[in-house]
Amino acid sequence: MTEYVSSFLSLFLSGQSLDNMLLPCTVVAIFLSALLSYFVCVHLLTPLMHLITLKTETEWDDDLLDRHMLSAFSQLAPALLLLWLLPEVAHKSEAWSLWLGKLCRFYIVWVVVRIVCLFLQNLYMGLEKRNMLTTHNLSVLVQAGKLVAIGVGVIIGLSILFDRSPLSVLTAFGASAAILMLVFKDTIMGLVAGVQLSANGMLHKGDWIVSDKAHANGEVIDVKLTTVKVRNWDNSITTIPPYTLVSDSFHNYQNMRRVGARRVARSINIDMNTIGFLPEERLAALRSAGHLAGLGEPEEEGRTINISLFRRYLEYYLSHHPEVRVKDKDNSAIVMMVRQLQPTAQGLPLELYFFTNRTNWKRFEALQSDIFDHVYAMLPCFGLRMYQAPAGTDFAARDTWPPL
Repeated sequence: MTEYVSSFLSLFLSGQSLDNMLLPCTVVAIFLSALLSYFVCVHLLTPLMHLITLKTETEWDDDLLDRHMLSAFSQLAPALLLLWLLPEVAHKSEAWSLWLGKLCRFYIVWVVVRIVCLFLQNLYMGLEKRNMLTTHNLSVLVQAGKLVAIGVGVIIGLSILFDRSPLSVLTAFGASAAILMLVFKDTIMGLVAGVQLSANGMLHKGDWIVSDKAHANGEVIDVKLTTVKVRNWDNSITTIPPYTLVSDSFHNYQNMRRVGARRVARSINIDMNTIGFLPEERLAALRSAGHLAGLGEPEEEGRTINISLFRRYLEYYLSHHPEVRVKDKDNSAIVMMVRQLQPTAQGLPLELYFFTNRTNWKRFEALQSDIFDHVYAMLPCFGLRMYQAPAGTDFAARDTWPPL
C-alpha cells in the first residue's frame, strides 16, 4: 500500500514534501480501502449470499444466514483489512499504530460476540418455527449462552485494551466478586433457576401453570433469563422471577392436556337423617324406571340401604358415560370411583372422582355441570336429600314453635 501511495504522490510531489505527506496519505488510503471493503460486502456480497440461500431447497440456511447475520459478517471485513495493512506504517508511528491495532482487535471481538449471539438467536427461532422445542425449553439456555459469550468478549476486550492476559482480567473480576454478585443478583439467580426449569422440563412456553404465591393462573407466553411471563385467563400479564417458581411449588397442567384427561374430584353432602333401608315400593319404582339396570338385585329383601344403592348407581352411570375415562392401561393414575369421606357436621360427603376426555375449560365445566345436575336430580329417587344449612325462611315457614 505504501508503494502505491508513494508512486501516486510522486506525480505531484517530490523531496521533503513527498516524505511529509506519505504517512497521512497512506493512512487515508488504508481507511478508504477498509470503507470500500465494507460497502462491497454490504451492497454486493450480502445480497448475493442472501439470494443464494433463498434458492437452496433447505430452509435452515435462510434462518441462520439472515440479513442481520450477513451484515455482521460484513462488519469484519474493514477491521481485518486494517489489521493487515497497518504494519506498513507501524515503523513510522509505533504508538499511533499500536492503539489503532488495539481498537481494531477490540472491534473484531465485539463483532464476533455479535455473530455468536445472532447465531444462537437464529438457531432458537428456527427450532421454534419447526415446533422442535415442545419437550425442552431452550430459550433460557440461549440467553445463558449469549451471556457467556458477552462475558468472554468483555474479558478478552479488556485484556486487549490494557495489555493484560485474560486470566489477569478474570482474577480482577474475582476480587470484586461480592460486588458483582450484589449488582447482578437477580440475573445470577434467574440464570440458575432458568437452567433448572429447562433441564428438568418443569416449564415450557405454552404451558398452563398456577402459582398461588405469584397470583398467576394462565398460559406461559415467554420464558426469559430473569422473568417468566404468564397471561392469566382474565388477559392480564403476570411477571414471575424464575427463582420464585423453583423455590416455591406451582401447578403445571400441561401433562393433563397432553394425556387428554382432566380430573373431577367433587363431593356432595348427604343429609344423614335420610340414610336408611329402602322400602319395597321404592325399589319397585326404581326398578320400573330402569334405574337399577345393570346393578343386580339386592341379596336380601328389605335390607337394601339407599346410599349404598345410590353409590353403585353413580359408579354404573359414570362408567357408561361416553365422556368419562374409566381406566387407562398406559396411565394408572386415571381411575373412576365414588366414595364416602369422613362424616362432618354438614352431613356425609359423597365424592365423585373421575377423569373426563374434555380438557378445554368451558367444555369441561359444561360436562361437570351436566353430570352433577343428574346427580342432584336422582337423589330424591333413592330417598336421599342433600344437606343445606337452614336459612331464615326455613324457620319462618314453621307455623308454631314446640311448647317449652
